[in-house]
Amino acid sequence: MTESGTGVPGYVLRAYRGAEDHGAMAAVRAGSAEHDRVDPGSVVEGLPDAEAIGTASAALADPARDQVLIEHGGAVVGYAAVRWWRERDGTWLYLHRGHLLPGHRGRGVGSAMLAWAEEHVRGLVAEQGTAATAVFGANAMAGEREAARLLTDTGYRRVFSLVELELPDLGALPDAGEPPPGIRIGPVGPDAYRAAWRTVVDSYRDAAYTEEWPYERFLAKADPACWRAAWQGEEMAGVALCSLRARDRTTGEVEELSVRAGSRRLGVGRAVLLAGLRSLREHGATSARLYTGTANPHRSYDLYESVGFRRRNEYVRYRKPLPG
Repeated sequence: MTESGTGVPGYVLRAYRGAEDHGAMAAVRAGSAEHDRVDPGSVVEGLPDAEAIGTASAALADPARDQVLIEHGGAVVGYAAVRWWRERDGTWLYLHRGHLLPGHRGRGVGSAMLAWAEEHVRGLVAEQGTAATAVFGANAMAGEREAARLLTDTGYRRVFSLVELELPDLGALPDAGEPPPGIRIGPVGPDAYRAAWRTVVDSYRDAAYTEEWPYERFLAKADPACWRAAWQGEEMAGVALCSLRARDRTTGEVEELSVRAGSRRLGVGRAVLLAGLRSLREHGATSARLYTGTANPHRSYDLYESVGFRRRNEYVRYRKPLPG
């Protein structure tokens, strides 16, 4: 696609052109931030600059095909993208995400972006032969009222949310005390990477809406400097995968906190979490973020709040069946 109409006078859809578009796309996000109550420091969905937009675009399967921009009077006022993955239960999720400047909402432009995304997904599903288990997916932050209304009005239903929490001062961590009896806490060396990966994967065994996470992908993004694990004898009982954010190394992220089923309710989670947070602090972080899903059967809000985390925002996940 090079350029096409939207059905809304004065607006056109056009193909993504690469790096020359990144500044305009970042301006769309910045221009929507106050209206949508965006949290700039979010680890779920913050406020990306042109460089971050470029990184996200490069991660698409085919950036020029799986992304579209919306222009009005020759200026970019919005954009949308589609990505997809297979979940643990075999579901193929085709996620579309759109952003539109507030001044251009309520005119049918958002509906045109949604129509493009769904048509593109239908084409991908036909090409990839995934119709038996494919579903449409879409995201909206709690503050994106217009987006949420559009999705529910067109048949999407809310299936779960991600709740983001922040610990604003790593200098005020509670005392960890002694680890639980029989538990040893320490860093994660290369010989324990597979055990760490397996501990996380197994913790999602009964969780819905979780993406497949092959060991090779885990290794490709491994950043173990701030990882901490708990051992019960020779077996890993729990793990906290913590890291410093690449673009702001004063902020740490708890990417995963997992405890094996047989070691739960013994204090292992708190011990390994505090060890990971202390490691972040030792590496220069002054605050930390994490998120947890409402569909996760092991929701740990009480644990997180007990060490100082507080809720910041909610990110809603919607789905709709593809027509048969």
